[in-house]
Amino acid sequence: MTKQDLARRIFEVSNLKGEFRLRSGQISSEYFDKYLFESDPRLLHAISIEMSPLVPAGVQGLAGLEMGGIPLAVMLSQVSGFAALFVRKKAKAYGTCKLAEGGEVSRKRLLVIEDVVTTGGRIIESARELRALGAAVTDVLCVIDRESGGNENLAKEGLALHALYTMSELKRASGN
Repeated sequence: MTKQDLARRIFEVSNLKGEFRLRSGQISSEYFDKYLFESDPRLLHAISIEMSPLVPAGVQGLAGLEMGGIPLAVMLSQVSGFAALFVRKKAKAYGTCKLAEGGEVSRKRLLVIEDVVTTGGRIIESARELRALGAAVTDVLCVIDRESGGNENLAKEGLALHALYTMSELKRASGN
């Protein structure tokens, strides 16, 4: 499957029309139900293969954000060989009380993995928390950049966004 074919398939599978409130609070007439492409094993594998070359040199682990970044981090781990970590929205209040599961984050260069980036708010919060735990976090890898300010907001926090596709690219690939 070519990158163009993959973009078309992602759009066909996950683009929904209607009125949707995004995490940012914005209202959108379309929504990418990321769980529709993340739950399809063939599509998730193809996405991970395309994302693998975008992993920056020097990365020591893939920090998948709860919840959408976790399946991507797991599959990308399988394709790339980097260890996957699972980053919670809040550290759990019992057991190990960890924010990130799957390994140590201190003194490691982590690549934050997310599915769709809108404003980048959740990514910024998670990057700050991971940095507070001693991780070096400078890059974010996502499937779709909605081109809604996320790239600029992340840059202000010292985070470089690497997107497999922008929303514009997906729309062009689908003929919309």
